[in-house]
Order: sequence, then C-alpha cells, then structure tokens
Amino acid sequence: MAKTQNAGGAGAAAGGKAGKNKKFKKRERKNVPFGLVYVQASFNNTIVTITDQTGNTVSWKSSGSLGFRGSRKGTPFAAQQAAVNAATAARDHGMRSVDVRVSGPGSGRESAIRALAAAGLEVRSIRDVTPMPHNGCRPPKRRRV
Repeated sequence: MAKTQNAGGAGAAAGGKAGKNKKFKKRERKNVPFGLVYVQASFNNTIVTITDQTGNTVSWKSSGSLGFRGSRKGTPFAAQQAAVNAATAARDHGMRSVDVRVSGPGSGRESAIRALAAAGLEVRSIRDVTPMPHNGCRPPKRRRV
C-alpha cells in the first residue's frame, strides 16, 4: 500500500502540484577564521576565489560576474571590485586573515590584493603561483600583420 502512495506522490511532484510543501535547507554560515585567496588575473578577466584551508570555496567573484564587459573586465578597477565583493562575502562567514596566491600576468594583481586588505581581511602572505614553462611547449609561429 505504501508503495502505491509513494509512486502517486512522485507523480504529483513531477506534475508540479505537490511542490508547495517542499522545505529548502537554509544555507548555513561557516565559521572559517583563516583562508586562502586565489587571484587569477588574465589580460581579459580577473577571478578572485576565497577558500578555507582544505580548499572548499567560501566565496568567489569575477569581473565578468559583476557586469563588466569587454576590455573593462581586465582593468584594475574591475579586479578591485571583484576582490571587495568576495572579501565581504567571506567576512560574513567569519574569515579574518588570509594567505594570497596570485596567478597570471593581468593588470588586476596588485589592486585585488590592496582591495582585500582594505575590505578588512588581514593579508598574511602573498605568493606568486604563475606556472612557468621550463622550455615546455613549442611557441606558435610568428604573426604576420
């Protein structure tokens, strides 16, 4: 008897009539006092990801997600805005101090780090983790313009 009721309930939920009594779990606020900030600064965009010590993402923002479009995404101002928004979201989770890992050649590297400090996070260390080739791939052929 219970099997037929379950099957009927699933069919009603798929139909959309039984969706009113669904209960959504409220997002819990993690208490993370220390974390890592990964700033990926390319020429076209800047992505700021704030994680806990095990690597689970607490908050992230990019210049593109804030509404900057085209060449404005790669500017230092867009990187600053992304870092401030990500830092305020991380501070809501209780984060106070961070280590920063910077990757990429973009112009938003320094401004993102300054914005993190201005947003109230204590920057304990800064490390450049840009991958460097040890004469790895063959470069593309020379451009003729």
